[in-house]
Amino acid sequence: MSILPARHSLFDEFFRDFTPGFFIKPLHGDALPSQIKMDVKETGEAYLVEAELPGVGKENIHVEIDGPLVTIKAEVKQVDESNKDEQKLRSERYYGLVSRSFQLPQDIDRETSSAKYENGVLSLTLPKRRGGGAGQRLRIE
Repeated sequence: MSILPARHSLFDEFFRDFTPGFFIKPLHGDALPSQIKMDVKETGEAYLVEAELPGVGKENIHVEIDGPLVTIKAEVKQVDESNKDEQKLRSERYYGLVSRSFQLPQDIDRETSSAKYENGVLSLTLPKRRGGGAGQRLRIE
């Protein structure tokens, strides 16, 4: 049994007890997550996709379908507001562009596909189809 503390704990304790707020992150916070989190389910007639896109406006979400390939893109824009009575010290909201593409086992019928965005979750209903065609952007309700 060693009576000496581990080397890393000395530094950990020093920086943990350091004056709170001394190290301030940049004003615009972190970037978007590196990947959109989602669930994909299959029924006999369609694929059901639920993707988490918190803080994204519906107009900034784009879904493209090309055969069995589905691409979801989302952009978060943060607008700087200036006020002479206050100074922004820290903002932890993220901004930027994130996208994710995935291929399903069967082609998708773009004409009957639907998308709905509510409470930060994008829900896609992607009916199965045989055959191909040119890619198309999906309208989000």
